[in-house]
Amino acid sequence: MDTIFIHDLRVETRIGVYAWEQHQTQPLLLDVEFAAPSARPFASDQLDDAVDYARVVARLQALAAEHPHKLLERFAEAVASILRSEFAVPWVRVRVAKLAPLSGVKQIGVTLERGTRA
Repeated sequence: MDTIFIHDLRVETRIGVYAWEQHQTQPLLLDVEFAAPSARPFASDQLDDAVDYARVVARLQALAAEHPHKLLERFAEAVASILRSEFAVPWVRVRVAKLAPLSGVKQIGVTLERGTRA
């Protein structure tokens, strides 16, 4: 299976279960890895045959900016759903982490996989 990855994408969003978290943005760090929907771009060298990484990044940034979520789990599910439905990827792994959410903790996060690996 051929995979594409985007690592260390930093986005700002309102996320959390506490009232104060819903009123201020917080940074999240995203890592996504997904199966290439087709082998065509490996031979054709044409963007029209490939997943446009810039469009993926812009879409995930828009998700973060426009939709506050309470749980990292729900945000990660939304990321996976977008990649599978809007970019036609058959399999995706999403890692989402809050940065320095608690004293003495560098990151807290969730990883999920959706779809079928070829």
